[in-house]
Amino acid sequence: MAIAFPSTPCFSSSFGCKRAADSCISNRLTRFPSVAFTRPHHHRQSLPCVKPLSVASRLISSRFCQNGDVMYELQQKGWQGGPPVFVKLPVDVVDPMTRQLRRQKVMAHSFHSLALAGVKGVVLEIWWGLVEREAPGVYNWQGYVELVTMAKRFGLKVRAVMAFHQFGTGPADPHWISLPHWVLEEIQKNPDLAYSDRFGRRNMEYISMGCDTLPVLRGRSPIQAYADFMRNFRDIFTPLLGVIITGIQVGMGPSGELRYSSCPSEKLTWAWRSHEIGEFQCYDKYMLASLNASARGIGMPGWGNGGPIGASNLMQNPEHTDFFRSDSGTWNTPYGKFFLEWYSGMLLLHGERICKEAEAIFQGTNVNTSAKVAGIYWHYDTKSHPSELTAGYYNTSTRDGYLPIARMFGRCGFTLCCTGFEMQDAKEKKRNPASSPEGFLGQLLLAAKVCDVPLEGENHATTFDDESFQQVLKMLKFYSYDLEKHSFSFNFGRMDRNLFDERNWLRFVRFLKQMSDANFFRANLVFKDDMHWSASTSGVGTIGTAFAFC
Repeated sequence: MAIAFPSTPCFSSSFGCKRAADSCISNRLTRFPSVAFTRPHHHRQSLPCVKPLSVASRLISSRFCQNGDVMYELQQKGWQGGPPVFVKLPVDVVDPMTRQLRRQKVMAHSFHSLALAGVKGVVLEIWWGLVEREAPGVYNWQGYVELVTMAKRFGLKVRAVMAFHQFGTGPADPHWISLPHWVLEEIQKNPDLAYSDRFGRRNMEYISMGCDTLPVLRGRSPIQAYADFMRNFRDIFTPLLGVIITGIQVGMGPSGELRYSSCPSEKLTWAWRSHEIGEFQCYDKYMLASLNASARGIGMPGWGNGGPIGASNLMQNPEHTDFFRSDSGTWNTPYGKFFLEWYSGMLLLHGERICKEAEAIFQGTNVNTSAKVAGIYWHYDTKSHPSELTAGYYNTSTRDGYLPIARMFGRCGFTLCCTGFEMQDAKEKKRNPASSPEGFLGQLLLAAKVCDVPLEGENHATTFDDESFQQVLKMLKFYSYDLEKHSFSFNFGRMDRNLFDERNWLRFVRFLKQMSDANFFRANLVFKDDMHWSASTSGVGTIGTAFAFC
């Protein structure tokens, strides 16, 4: 899930040669560049000039141009073989107003540090609402061209996310990114282009999939608009596809995830705390028309007038509802099965349409295409899994709702991206006994393995404690067990001022070292009360030392 951090102030970097404080890693691992943030009114302050670095390391060999810029060869001799790690960039790395790259010098310092640490590349969200903002078919890629060029300069790969959704809570949000203005004008004329719940509340994060193939966007359908956007992206970045831009993650719903907007994304980020069920999003006229046609098709027209009755409200205990309760809930009746098959089937159809468009557009470019599934786990240990059902995942105690998604991705040659790799049942069940992030993720990973679908993992929230990093390794090892070769990678989210804090940075570098160890993932998997690592994860101090001078 896309998570907004509270503020993204402007910041400046300073490089120092100070010896690192005592750490559990090694006294040979010296402090990497630290990042000091300043407030926006200092934005015009000049940054310290960066002189050539002297790098003594088995991690990276580099050469330097006359102007002091670093040109990376990235030989990474000691770190080959493990799954690559990418780092998600700040949401506002391209200014929403000017559509230009922000804080160029600081971003260069950050890319420099990531490359030195052994990060494979960066994850860059490319917003439909910025690139095609003013008029249909008019694209402005300037800021993204600058950023991809910078990544190339530092030897970093880029995973581009086609972000067809809204970000933020509204115009007052400093990180607000809406859908394109001309799309919002069409929604204002025809509100049914947006999802609606049974109370008539509209969600503007993503266009309703009920009108996927209808020419509702000034003569184009939403699927055509998404395809035209991806096609123009391909044409602009053709020389870099498969070389620098090695991955394309295609957005398929709110927060870029293949799901319904069962509750607003800014609330979904913290929904595990309130145990929100969500609302079925099937009350715009396009979704209702599809539901009605499906009900008439099986001779039950009365089932096509709307969503389930007795599905509670967002916050209610599911056991107190007619539809979701474990015993005698209507989710497990012929009507409930009909509705949930239709509702989840519409989501699968939407995903397959976009997958096929992307598959055709990027064919022959040598980029990996992927899509993301939401991590909704706070009712996983109930029979009906209500919060998954309202999001479009027909996953219950008697039905696997993720296997059809994995099969669909497999047919289209897509990688499956999922979040929550750092989350642990032991912690979450203290807050909510019905939750099970490990149970949810384990089921999803097994579905990917069964369908031979590659995996991209992500963390749900930005944390730097060793326990969270070890949990990521545990879940990745669970997926990789018995695979002949690793077909997975990890997106760490996201790069902000906390990443470059000295202690956090040391933990992150140690995590990178463990991820790079192919033998670690080849070792036998042993699950008991905890994960017992068969391969050694010590010796991080052999990374070497990097010195920087101002």
